[in-house]
Amino acid sequence: MSVSVRIPTILRTYTSGSSEVKAEGATLREVIASLESSYAGIAARILDESGKLRRFVNVYVGDEDVRFVEGLDTATAEGAQVSIIPAVAGG
Repeated sequence: MSVSVRIPTILRTYTSGSSEVKAEGATLREVIASLESSYAGIAARILDESGKLRRFVNVYVGDEDVRFVEGLDTATAEGAQVSIIPAVAGG
């Protein structure tokens, strides 16, 4: 299934500056694998060494934070909007 993925500024070096790209997959895990096949190195910025979402990276499928749904196994329907949002820290 084809989905749109919003790419944060910090990761746009992997997508030649594109702020939104297309990816394939029925789950978030498959979408990230699709991104990696098209934009080598991007998955390592989203997933940690154990294959889990990095602590300071938030991912939404539609309006749902995947950490509160099924994580990497969250379903991604045809045409879904996936947003990758790095957490902002500071004070």
